[in-house]
Amino acid sequence: MNKLISTLFMLISSTVMAQKTDSIFIEKLMQQHPDLFSAVLNHPQKNQIQVLYTQIIKKKNTSPKFKTYSYNLDNHRYFYPASTVKLAAVIFALEKINALRITDLTAKSTMITDSARKGQTRFDKDITSENGLPSIEHYIKKILLTSDNDAFNRLFEFIGRAEINKKLKKYGLNDSRILNRLAIGDAGESAKHTNPVKFYNANKLIYQQKAQYDPKEYPLELTNTIMGKGYLDSAEKLVSKPFNLSNKNAFSISDQQSMMIRLIYPESFPLSERFQLTPEDYQLIYTYMSKLPTNSGYPSYNPKEFWPTYAKMLYYGREKNAVLNPDLKIFNKYGDSYGFIIDNAYFKDNKNNIEFFLTAVVQSNEDGIYNDGIYEYETICYPFMKNIGKLIYDYELHRKHTKK
Repeated sequence: MNKLISTLFMLISSTVMAQKTDSIFIEKLMQQHPDLFSAVLNHPQKNQIQVLYTQIIKKKNTSPKFKTYSYNLDNHRYFYPASTVKLAAVIFALEKINALRITDLTAKSTMITDSARKGQTRFDKDITSENGLPSIEHYIKKILLTSDNDAFNRLFEFIGRAEINKKLKKYGLNDSRILNRLAIGDAGESAKHTNPVKFYNANKLIYQQKAQYDPKEYPLELTNTIMGKGYLDSAEKLVSKPFNLSNKNAFSISDQQSMMIRLIYPESFPLSERFQLTPEDYQLIYTYMSKLPTNSGYPSYNPKEFWPTYAKMLYYGREKNAVLNPDLKIFNKYGDSYGFIIDNAYFKDNKNNIEFFLTAVVQSNEDGIYNDGIYEYETICYPFMKNIGKLIYDYELHRKHTKK
């Protein structure tokens, strides 16, 4: 692959990269490897593929410039974003802690979640943390290491649905919304109610937040929200009509990558447009977004269930015995559900002076039935994510970079 990438770079870098459109370059790269990409290239809409690749161009004494290329990009064509929405919750939860400006309230404070209505659950212990208690910081670790659903739900309840969606608009993420908790069948009216929360340092109450209600609906102009030919309902009975995702979370890959760029390169944005995070907040996110679950002490994970590259879809796919690239660090947030695999990543290789952003989504659901757990993850989705990650990384190895 390396020789082909090098040759391709020499042939087309001077022409494709100068074109007005950015929608051809990635396709041409993939076409050079029909053994890896022909199946999905032949069915880009069937597999609902979208790819966004952004180069980081640095020159001495100037701010970084970003040059973006896309494949099959459509910010209004809906895909289910699954756990990728959790990165927004991580950022907004830390922002809220900072905005409250309450003495002694930090991300390390004990967070006790109560319940105020039927269907809500109380949470006051966390055996995976070092002190056995839940906190914003520990929820963030679990989200970024292994994409813990309950951790996201607790942050969702603390931030509040209205504030989450207000923040998305504030940062120009206009093709996205976060409406509900994950993996508990949360929808409709129940999703509009969030639990009361209290924060403690030792036994001292620092802050309490009453249950909240958000009446808004957050409509978006989206296509492709009705999918397939059937689905299994909550009783696991087949319903023979298309699956409706029109009232679920949405997070376009353009918005995902925009959030990642703002997170990794805050200095490239005016102060008023940066996330309201402290240096310690950034370091927490960077550490656990790049850390492998097998290197974590609290929480601690069984390597058979959460192997080193478990969360690194781009570049590694889901290979349990993948050989780690010792020079490469991947900062990312992935998602998988309803046959969709999504990953939003920043690649950093100091040895080879490489860094870039890559965001992609792919889906496979041959039988057209949703909620049946039968998707072609192993044969279509994971290989695509692995191959597109390696393709772009190999291209970057041969692209001329300005030395720091």
